[in-house]
Amino acid sequence: MAKKVTKKQKSMEETLWDSANKLRGTVESSEYKHVVLGLIFLKYAGDKFQQRKQELIDDNKQDYVENDAFYTMKNVFFLPEESRWSYVIKNSKQDDVAIKIDTALHIIEKYNKSLKGALPDNYFSRLNMDASKLSALLDTINNIDTLKDEQQDIVGRVYEYFLKKFAIKEGKGKGEFYTPKTIVNLIAEMIEPYKGVIYDPACGSGGMFVQSMKFIKSHHGNKKDVAVYGQELTSTTYKLGKMNLAIRGINANLGAVANDTFHKDQHPDLKADYIMANPPFNLKDWREEDELLDDHRWNGYAVPPKSNANYAWILNMVSKLSENGVAGFILANGALSGGGEEYKIRKKLIENDLVEAIIIIPRDTFYTTDISVTLWILNKNKKQRNLEINKKDKQYRDREGEILFMDLRTWGSEYEKKYVELTKEDIEKVSLNYHNWQQSSFESTYQDIAEYCYSASFEEIKENNFSLVSSKYIEFIDRDSGIDFDSEMKRIQKDFSVLLQEEKDSQEQLIDAFKVLGYEF
Repeated sequence: MAKKVTKKQKSMEETLWDSANKLRGTVESSEYKHVVLGLIFLKYAGDKFQQRKQELIDDNKQDYVENDAFYTMKNVFFLPEESRWSYVIKNSKQDDVAIKIDTALHIIEKYNKSLKGALPDNYFSRLNMDASKLSALLDTINNIDTLKDEQQDIVGRVYEYFLKKFAIKEGKGKGEFYTPKTIVNLIAEMIEPYKGVIYDPACGSGGMFVQSMKFIKSHHGNKKDVAVYGQELTSTTYKLGKMNLAIRGINANLGAVANDTFHKDQHPDLKADYIMANPPFNLKDWREEDELLDDHRWNGYAVPPKSNANYAWILNMVSKLSENGVAGFILANGALSGGGEEYKIRKKLIENDLVEAIIIIPRDTFYTTDISVTLWILNKNKKQRNLEINKKDKQYRDREGEILFMDLRTWGSEYEKKYVELTKEDIEKVSLNYHNWQQSSFESTYQDIAEYCYSASFEEIKENNFSLVSSKYIEFIDRDSGIDFDSEMKRIQKDFSVLLQEEKDSQEQLIDAFKVLGYEF
């Protein structure tokens, strides 16, 4: 009996690529992600609504399935009939399906104030897409189970995927990088944003906030204890962020409109207890030569160079930290050792005792760049103190004049053959090591480990000219020093001789075979 071949189920990414192909020749490639994301949102909102409706039916509350209060109480959007995914799919073969999609989006925004300004206005009608292609696209999106993995940031994941696919066409250097979930989880586990104000100066599609709330939930905290603030430059991404957060019931202040964080800071007086960020890497020409020279955010520091915004992002975050605030953010490795004005700022940050930890992240962590990156932890209060965090007492030791270095370049597991992600176990080990180092019991729970971690003193960092490159502090083992090279070369010589003899024997056998057939060389 022939073996039955099991058809491999398509991944969401493959399904999305199929959907993009349906648009070829109809809309510009730069519009693909916006078209697909609008429909993904509509599908997700519809799936959540249907899930809640079924819950009400199962609880014998059929009389309330059209009562919006029974949906909003569970942070689910109430969807009138014409705004439901099921209604759109039922009418997907109609010539006016684009109008029906726009109508559905308009109704959802009208009934849910948190989405004001977030959803596209008559977008699908204005694209003038071929009705048959749009219908085929709807069929493809309909096959995506948006509730399959509630731990995933669906909108952010889709956004990231389309950035990867069209990085070359749209400009890979834009810095629009969606932060992988595992990196956000690592930041959250290290800075522990349980209670207070969270801020992200380059919030993108809101992935940092989404995963932060999931971190709080997984540790039995209360998301109501957290206030969310952010800012985003790109209008379409700003809308995505509002959409992504609203659909999860996360109340966030992202500013009135999309704006440049440096030139039009929408939270000038904000003091944040936690900052989580992945700002654009190595952003050039972020200001004109004569702009922002006396900005209050640089007070006490050199003015960040216009050639690279890395330290402008750092100082923006420093200016917004509360007196006990902690920041965890991703930057390109170049920021660890830059010269000129960057050197002056970095030296001052270290002298002001703001830098707490430097963690080198594995390469190939991001879809859209293979650049080496670092997780920075800044802390406004490294003094000895006792603190209750999520109903647990923590006894912090005095860490003034110390910086913890960690190198994770060889960590993580491979996926999709070319990307790397930190495992749950990796994140737990790294965060535990960091917290052990912070605590009064660190002498019995923490130790420097070669090729992994090292606690450096201010004197050591000063001796290294205020460089934050981890290899200057973490011990690396010389695995060649103990080798007897003469013995090793003799072993290699012997192995090579065997290989040469085997090759010679093989040639002779081949020649003999030809001779048998009557052919001479």
